[in-house]
Amino acid sequence: MTSKAGATECFVYIMLPGTHTFVTAGRFVLEPDRAGVPVGRFVYGKSYLDNPDAVPIDPIELKLAGTTYQTAALKGVFGALRDAGPDYWGRCVIEKHAGLPQLGEIDYLLYAPDDRAGALGFGLGPKPPAPQRKFNKTLDLEKLIGLADAIIANEDVPDGPEAGQVEDLMLVGTSMGGARPKAVVEDDDGLWIAKFNRPDDRWNYARVEHAMLELARACDVQTAQSRIVTVGDRDVLLVKRFDRERTDEGYRRARMMSGLTILRTEDTHQHRDRWSYVLLAEELRRISAQPKADAAELFKRMVFNALISNTDDHPRNHAAIAQDKDWKLSPAYDLTPSMPVSQERRDLAMICGDMGRYANADNMLSQCARFHLKPEEATAIIDSMEKQVKANWYETARREGISEQDCEAISTAFAYPGFRVKLQENP
Repeated sequence: MTSKAGATECFVYIMLPGTHTFVTAGRFVLEPDRAGVPVGRFVYGKSYLDNPDAVPIDPIELKLAGTTYQTAALKGVFGALRDAGPDYWGRCVIEKHAGLPQLGEIDYLLYAPDDRAGALGFGLGPKPPAPQRKFNKTLDLEKLIGLADAIIANEDVPDGPEAGQVEDLMLVGTSMGGARPKAVVEDDDGLWIAKFNRPDDRWNYARVEHAMLELARACDVQTAQSRIVTVGDRDVLLVKRFDRERTDEGYRRARMMSGLTILRTEDTHQHRDRWSYVLLAEELRRISAQPKADAAELFKRMVFNALISNTDDHPRNHAAIAQDKDWKLSPAYDLTPSMPVSQERRDLAMICGDMGRYANADNMLSQCARFHLKPEEATAIIDSMEKQVKANWYETARREGISEQDCEAISTAFAYPGFRVKLQENP
């Protein structure tokens, strides 16, 4: 796609449930107001509103109506549109590839390829392009690792024929996966997000994240499918894309909204008062077709994150998806341990009870009713998961190829002592 930096408007396309091609949903304009504050405006197209199969881009903020929607939040970009844009890593790749002096928010949407997270696409014309059919193959991983290393090191990326590989790396410009280097690859089973280790990693992040997904699954958490492939001396984590369904006609796309959008908040520390599992469980009631099941599942993920000291459990690492017209919580992804020094108190990124972010069993029990759980049900979940993590984290890690040295490095993450400190003993 070609455009000048600083685009102020674009068309928004969507792939409707059960289809394989885009239709035009509406038009998005982003311009500063008189005070210079960016304001975004979106309006659905009449032909889209007349389509009996049309679905809202966001069932709360962008309902199907002929009105013009407006926002000054998130630099003027509606949350559901932002979720289809590139994350930190995707922006780094786009900035390397675009070669333009300054990029605006719409530029990032336009330069990201159409195979972004979810079912949206963006373009300058009223008619949507055909979906792309070409993907990197798992055989390309060695070359992709080299390109990722070059981007991390802020080195020049190749021109000429290999520049296409750099463009392919933009397939990962999604809200799922954060700042780690990654690409999208395809094999006979479908599409995978390939997540690469960094040269400066303290341990083998690829194998550790895969082991955490396996451990979470053993704790009855619904997780994304994953596996490890080794390319030369480098391990790569492959995570199956749950927003794509492979068919003979092409890939069907599921709509997706991040927890950040569901919570109507931003990813800055000034807005952390709404980063909350409790609020997320309640907001899911407004969109989910299975709110009680999703709330209980979210409770399990909150407990698991506390038990592995995953302090990177921010709202972008949670999502809802809609394969058809109904929304539900997506499989869990980005489950990684961290090593805070404190053995008495560790905090999650999101509020989990009366004591705020405190990763503590009693704290999480304090708000269990908001997750549609009785105290005895929530207690049984916590006890069972704690037992599973304590008994099996090491065996799971070793089975998935994590070295003894790396196991030692991450050992203090699991079921830390403060998880069971009584609240009255630690006010």
